[in-house]
Amino acid sequence: MSNLPACPQCALENTYPDGDNYVCPDCGFEWHQTAVSEAGEETGGPVKDANGNALADGDTVILIKDLKVRSSSIVLKKGTKIKGIRLPEGAGDHEVDCKTDQGAFMLKAEFMKKA
Repeated sequence: MSNLPACPQCALENTYPDGDNYVCPDCGFEWHQTAVSEAGEETGGPVKDANGNALADGDTVILIKDLKVRSSSIVLKKGTKIKGIRLPEGAGDHEVDCKTDQGAFMLKAEFMKKA
């Protein structure tokens, strides 16, 4: 089993290397090998708060903006301190999993600062 990436055009995994490029024989698409490695590095970076500080599991954060919870009347108020955050893998665009007095939420790191 090889570690070759799937084709970004047709998403089939029948690719092969050809010099500095990958080639998909199914759709004929070719792309540069370094483009794949650069894109992979961006997604694996650290989660940063609104001030650019790296967050880690167990950190305490403070909300910097009132956040209305969709489909409910709950509002998470600015200045709320949240202890013991988690940073789950593959959670989409909401990077932080946390528990507050109002319940458990998935939040974006851009709306919090490290305490």
